[in-house]
Amino acid sequence: MLHAHAFVPVAAVGGRSFADSVVLSFEDRRRRRGTVTTLGGLEVLVDLAEAPALGHGDAYEVEDGRLIEIVAEAEELLEVRGRDPLHVLRLAWHLGNRHLETEIGPKWLRIRRDHVIAEMLTGLGAKVVEIEGPFQPEGGAYEHGHAGHEHDHDGHGHDHHQSHGHEHHAHDHHHGHDDHGHDHHGHEHGACGCGHDHHDHAAHGHDHAAHGHGDAHGHGHKHGHDHA
Repeated sequence: MLHAHAFVPVAAVGGRSFADSVVLSFEDRRRRRGTVTTLGGLEVLVDLAEAPALGHGDAYEVEDGRLIEIVAEAEELLEVRGRDPLHVLRLAWHLGNRHLETEIGPKWLRIRRDHVIAEMLTGLGAKVVEIEGPFQPEGGAYEHGHAGHEHDHDGHGHDHHQSHGHEHHAHDHHHGHDDHGHDHHGHEHGACGCGHDHHDHAAHGHDHAAHGHGDAHGHGHKHGHDHA
């Protein structure tokens, strides 16, 4: 059994030739893993790293380098047309509101055949025709959007890390501010103690000197007068 671990989009096939072809429905074309049988009778085990919705003209690349062309199988569909572009847009909204896979064309919408939905669309003024053809509904945007929520999450994780670092830095800054305030308080305390003690000591010394001077003067004057 051959193994296919990769696929080649139709735009990248270029001038390479196909060794064989395989006809697949849309459900089969979006499977990541499974066994397919080519028109030539080859069995290929498909084991892809991802599960894209492969389209008509894409190819599986088997282990020996050969390409297996993918042909979109004709499926039972409803083709929906509106009166004008705005009407088609409204019809598309109703289909999307019911989570129906829809292929969007230039002037039409295609969905899988469903008689209940067909009656609803007819009631909304749409022209609904049963057809058979390849089905390639919109879905890439959804898959791309899913890849984008995981990047915003990493981005969110990255932002969270940055925010955490910023808060930590702010905390250190606040701590330094407290140290500065403490030194400032000590400075005021030293200035206050020194100034207060010096002022009291000077005043006390001044009073003491004045007291001594007055005592000596008074004693000497009295002594001299008695002697005379």
